[in-house]
Amino acid sequence: MHRVSRSVAAPVICAAGLFVSLVSGPAEAQAQAPELEPQIIDLGAMTDAQIGPLVPHIGTLRSKTLVATPDGTVAVQSGDVPKHTHQHSVEIQYVISGSGTFWLGDKQRHVHPGDLIIIPENTVHGGSMLIHGRLKVLSIKLPPQQPGDMQMAP
Repeated sequence: MHRVSRSVAAPVICAAGLFVSLVSGPAEAQAQAPELEPQIIDLGAMTDAQIGPLVPHIGTLRSKTLVATPDGTVAVQSGDVPKHTHQHSVEIQYVISGSGTFWLGDKQRHVHPGDLIIIPENTVHGGSMLIHGRLKVLSIKLPPQQPGDMQMAP
């Protein structure tokens, strides 16, 4: 009886683990973030090299995930990304440095350090035109952005 239980248990446990890994969310973002610990990060002093390499096929965007939890992610980003939407994530950006125009919905808006940008789901945003420096933002996504959630906009 115990032999049968053991021979059935191993495949069931493997299948359960696979199922959990498929439905548990964005492992990519969680894998990139350091373990959550008390710390102070000087975002203003962070260079593009410290933020990381260009994200392939997404304009001049560089991004470094600083915090990843099942409920949301926090990243520092620099550069520009073409106009796009997120169907399932609210994005909140705090402008750290740089100024220019930024598409938000159907309007170009002027942004500068200290601005907080609230981007509801399905809202077109991005496509910055710089006036001074490179845009560097703190980006919070609630819930974490799932693979395939970014849709390019015309």
